[in-house]
Amino acid sequence: MSGYVGILVSDPWLQNQFTQVELRSLKSHFMAMRRESGKLTLNDLASLMSRLKVVGENLTEEERASCIQDLYKNLDEEVDFEFFLKVYLKLHAHASARTGSVAKNSSAFLKAATTTLLHTISESEKASYVAHINNYLAEDKFLKQYLPIDPATNDLFEIVKDGVLLCKLINLAVPGTIDERAINTKRVLNPWERNENHTLCLNSAKAIGCTVVNIGTQDFIEGRRHLVVGLISQIIKIQLLADLNLKKTPQLVELVQDSQEAEELMSLPPEKILLRWMNFQLKKSPFKKTVTNFSSDVKDAEAYAHLLNVLAPECSNPSTLTVKEALARAKLVLEHADRMGCKRYLTAKDIVEGSPNLNLAFVAHVFQHRNGLSTKTTQISFLETLPDDTQISREERAFRLWMNSLGNSSYIDNVFEDLRNGWLLLETLDKVSPGIVNWKIANRPPIKLPFRKVENCNQVVKIGKQLKFSLVNIAGNDIVQGNKKLILAYLWQLMRYNILQLLKNLRFHSHGKEINDADILQWANGRVSSSGGQARMNSFKDKSLSDGIFFLELLSAVQPRAVNWSLVTKGITDEEKKMNATYIISIARKLGCSIFLLPEDLTEVNQKMILTLTASIMYWHLKQPSEEKPAAGTSDSETISNSTLDDSASESSLEDTANL
Repeated sequence: MSGYVGILVSDPWLQNQFTQVELRSLKSHFMAMRRESGKLTLNDLASLMSRLKVVGENLTEEERASCIQDLYKNLDEEVDFEFFLKVYLKLHAHASARTGSVAKNSSAFLKAATTTLLHTISESEKASYVAHINNYLAEDKFLKQYLPIDPATNDLFEIVKDGVLLCKLINLAVPGTIDERAINTKRVLNPWERNENHTLCLNSAKAIGCTVVNIGTQDFIEGRRHLVVGLISQIIKIQLLADLNLKKTPQLVELVQDSQEAEELMSLPPEKILLRWMNFQLKKSPFKKTVTNFSSDVKDAEAYAHLLNVLAPECSNPSTLTVKEALARAKLVLEHADRMGCKRYLTAKDIVEGSPNLNLAFVAHVFQHRNGLSTKTTQISFLETLPDDTQISREERAFRLWMNSLGNSSYIDNVFEDLRNGWLLLETLDKVSPGIVNWKIANRPPIKLPFRKVENCNQVVKIGKQLKFSLVNIAGNDIVQGNKKLILAYLWQLMRYNILQLLKNLRFHSHGKEINDADILQWANGRVSSSGGQARMNSFKDKSLSDGIFFLELLSAVQPRAVNWSLVTKGITDEEKKMNATYIISIARKLGCSIFLLPEDLTEVNQKMILTLTASIMYWHLKQPSEEKPAAGTSDSETISNSTLDDSASESSLEDTANL
């Protein structure tokens, strides 16, 4: 087993039941389930495991639920990955026994089945996402020739093969993520152009928070259904949850009592805020239960009936609350939603089956359409007293997206909250420097005792010092307490160390010398100069970089066909600078750079972001076969200097690193 698998599964018996590919596939499903339902319990597994083919197709939800109830007493127990695997094995054995297939408790049944049979899709989800695409992209100038897509066919998987649809969908979710000038939109694309679009799509998807650890460009070219639907699901979810924060919807402050609670609300992931909003509205009704997920808690449709009555009493039907059968009630709920003007996203059958993705989409759309919150500005006045941490939030965003791109065991929604037990930091350190973590003394979540969290974080600090990070006055307890400044300082150095190590490992002709900031600066200027460019970067805080011309010349130097100079502005006005910055980011992602910076980081010349953008372009260039690199007057080996690692920029945060 590799170190990666060893971290995910510490139980030797479990390690022997699965291949690495199977573990990664199951891990991907597990992470998706946990993200969809929040806290994943045994009670949730019966419905959520429907997507696993052997378990989902050969056992009904009732059979899965019955089996789980027979095996375990406390159905509210939270499920971690190893527990999930054990439940999966039990259900798989039960399904295999019923179908008379392979023997129970042998690794062979998994090796013969999981890699090929896990990949199912929900036709109901596919139909919902197709309807979403047809609705929101109907007027797109390029896509209108292909829309509407028929949900009953496989046309969706054909259309995504050129990459344009997915790029447009990302921009729909987070406007401005991709500069559409960078998308190849010819009617017929050659394989190179198609691959560029998919590379741009995947790197942009990571940059808005999608998990794409096990997805490659070839998966889209081949139209692999489960991966396509999985990514589309994530993108649409991000779009639908975009307004669930205090900046976009300040009326959410009605859910809290004071500024301290408001700060806590701001740190919650959008799914949790949506649940909190739903329960806030339900308190206005006779409904007494608390909804904790978008699956088992809404399957009887009672919560929906009361929620819609609170939000739109004029559209209500008295029968909705009196009917006894869940499916009939679900149908009446959707009729109520129709009268409100809400898009359905799901069928009554999806509600009673507890489809977490579609239920979340439905509630999110109801929130967008009619949230029932006060518009009185007096109620949101104390929001003005909250600190304006624009820079901190941008840095937090970069670290979060970068760490999520590494494929850690849990998705990070907020680095100040989710890193406090030290476990995910230890996982990240182990990926950046394999073998550096002493897992024997690490404490695995869930961790209830505070001193166990401190132990993990003390090891995090100790390893940082071992890697020569500047950690003056930083202790493990600072991370446990969520000290923002110190956490950002640590993460910046960790990310910077990562990209420098990647560069060092690629530079086989550097004879083991450390790569430093001066080397990256010298390399970039050398590439631009040798290709005939006129711009120059004096340092990573050179204000002349704000017009973007240097980076456009650098990208053109490493790949002459990358930049369409007819689309480049002079970079004089703020608007022109932003246009160039957006184009630079998209071109870099299109080449293959996995970067997380924003256009503002370029126009404002954020020193750390400039450093890491340059390093990522350098990393991409050095990975290319030598015959594909354009000729240059200065060889790459000449850019290695004898200076030691420069920590001058190691004080804050990074927005990029090449794919790690």
